Amino acid sequence: MLGTGKLKYALVAVVVLVGAVGAAVGLGVVGAPSVTGVDNAFGPVDDSATVIETDLQVSNPNPIGVSLGGLTVDYAVSLNDIRMAEGVKEGVDVETGNSTLPFTTEMDNEKIPAWWVSHIRNGESTTLTVDADVHSSLLGESFGAPKVERSIDTDLISQFNSTETRPVNANAPVVSDPVLYVNETSARWGQVDNETTPIEMDFTVYNPKSTPVPITEIGYNITMNDVAVGSGATNETYVVPAKSEETLETQTEIDNSKLDEWWVSHLERNQVTELRIDFYAKIEIAGTTHTVPLDEMTYTETIETDMFGNKDGSAASDDAGSDDGSSDSSGDSDGSTATPGSDGTATTTASDDGSLVGDDTATPTATPSDGGSTTTTTATTTTTASGNETTGDDDDGGLL
Repeated sequence: MLGTGKLKYALVAVVVLVGAVGAAVGLGVVGAPSVTGVDNAFGPVDDSATVIETDLQVSNPNPIGVSLGGLTVDYAVSLNDIRMAEGVKEGVDVETGNSTLPFTTEMDNEKIPAWWVSHIRNGESTTLTVDADVHSSLLGESFGAPKVERSIDTDLISQFNSTETRPVNANAPVVSDPVLYVNETSARWGQVDNETTPIEMDFTVYNPKSTPVPITEIGYNITMNDVAVGSGATNETYVVPAKSEETLETQTEIDNSKLDEWWVSHLERNQVTELRIDFYAKIEIAGTTHTVPLDEMTYTETIETDMFGNKDGSAASDDAGSDDGSSDSSGDSDGSTATPGSDGTATTTASDDGSLVGDDTATPTATPSDGGSTTTTTATTTTTASGNETTGDDDDGGLL
């Protein structure tokens, strides 16, 4: 063991060394390390947590590594100011020259519903920020990393807004198809809360028959990557008058408690999600209630995100060279494309900024078949409340 005198000299030596290093930094003899860039990526994900992998690029101008006194790295990821993940790494050694400091943090997936609520309330827009700070206890200084900020924008439901005329076929022997036409559909977000995300949907339907058609129920099922996130039915009966239009109002709801499960599937599929809403209607025909799948109303939208800007395999390093300190080196720009598939599905592809604005140009057709005639209606065809149908439907109006 060291004697009292030797211990005293050792402590004095440490104090002198620390003071000398501090003085050298102050005089510019010893340079302070700096953080030159930040790379982020998603790592493994499971039902409870999402790993975020981060590489800090550090430049140490000194001829020796920095370890005396130790370095501490603080790191945090936020979505719309909601702290999603944070961590601290202590005792970091920095080699001379340029080096990379890898570390990981975990995000609690139970925070996903809270972020989703903020995303919808903010007009389907999210600001992702990454804050990293390196502190040297030896030098008594902190070195902030370049500011990381990205915008993630989506467009989940606007493609439901349509004026395409689509038939509703009962496929029942007691009635000729179509029993109704849907001339217009629209959707908008309702008042989202912590539990549910409502989507208010309207269907403008036309009854080509000569007798009223009661609709006793409209039901729906919502999935995101085959994860069931919502289902339900209206409890209001609508009667569509003969040769007239009626607007049916319905509200679908996403169960926010299911969104952490959806998030796992979104990352497992390389940040791609297929939103799907299926509908059915219960229609009274000749005194009998028929459940009719509204296949023509099925809504699908493919959403792709790039949260950290490096999905293509290239690291979107956020470096200190940016004029504004923010660094999205992926060159984000507003704009995206939607490519309708052969089934009318709109595929939305995000540009580098994560913008997801699609443009579904599919043109499904409505084909009335009453009285044995066949008429094809395009997306520009409409039927009017007065009964003047541009589809050329020659149905006699009877239900039999």
